[in-house]
Amino acid sequence: MAAPDIKPHVDAVTAALVAAGLAVGDGGAPPAASIPPTGIYAALYFDPGQSLSESLADQRTDFVLSFQVTVVGPTAEKVRWAAQRTRAALHAPLTVAGCTAWRPEELGGPPIQRDDDVSPPLFYLPVQYRLQSTS
Repeated sequence: MAAPDIKPHVDAVTAALVAAGLAVGDGGAPPAASIPPTGIYAALYFDPGQSLSESLADQRTDFVLSFQVTVVGPTAEKVRWAAQRTRAALHAPLTVAGCTAWRPEELGGPPIQRDDDVSPPLFYLPVQYRLQSTS
């Protein structure tokens, strides 16, 4: 039996957010050309995941992946809108190729913050999630 693969999990999260109408970047902002005129986007940050034993037989078919969705926008209101859009997109179980996945678990995050190091300033909100699956 092959070890669980992170790629189908990353693809499932990305596809859910894109289907919700968000511009998505992996490990940072998406390319400038794909950021809509609203200036709203989501940046995804994934950990490497963890393969877990399903039983004493040590069959490692269970997988846990933690990730952060950082939504960014020109106003706090637009960031709240993007955070709610993200929450709705990740509310149902995701379709992960080759696996059965639980509904992503929202772990929360800090309050909205303002980045004054860019001009014009941007607002952002990082929210943590955990995705579990079994193959």
